[in-house]
Amino acid sequence: MQFVQLTAGIEAPPFELPDSDMQDFSLASQRGKKNIVLYFYPKDDTPGCTMEANEFSALEDEFNKLDTIVVGISRDDCLNHASFRDKYGLSVLLLSDPDANVCKRYGVMYEKEVEGHKKWCIKRSTFIINQDGKLRHVMYGVHAHGHAQEVFNLVKDME
Repeated sequence: MQFVQLTAGIEAPPFELPDSDMQDFSLASQRGKKNIVLYFYPKDDTPGCTMEANEFSALEDEFNKLDTIVVGISRDDCLNHASFRDKYGLSVLLLSDPDANVCKRYGVMYEKEVEGHKKWCIKRSTFIINQDGKLRHVMYGVHAHGHAQEVFNLVKDME
């Protein structure tokens, strides 16, 4: 099964998912209010994902000045997200997509072989969505280290 990859300039696929406190977050609710940095990551509390979440959290004040919120999505459940957030003092909003429905709509799922078995995984990817709900930047297969700063610079240039 191959998923479509999104491109800049189109409407961001709408979604609603629960966060680490089991409160629903809706992309539509931010329209006209905030830019969204939407990043997909493979798994809570793994080295690359922890580094990425910490780097985004460290830039929270800077993103806030640009009316931008950072939202991370993985297939981990809400309780895992809460533990991950609390363990590292993360300020990013973490959303749970256990069935990968939103992951599939954003084209971030890929199949890889793990210990002789095929498994669906999340390709680390980031989408910058402007206040009008349009995709401004689409980045598939990004590297965790330094990515938050790169994304911040792209958001800053949108102003």
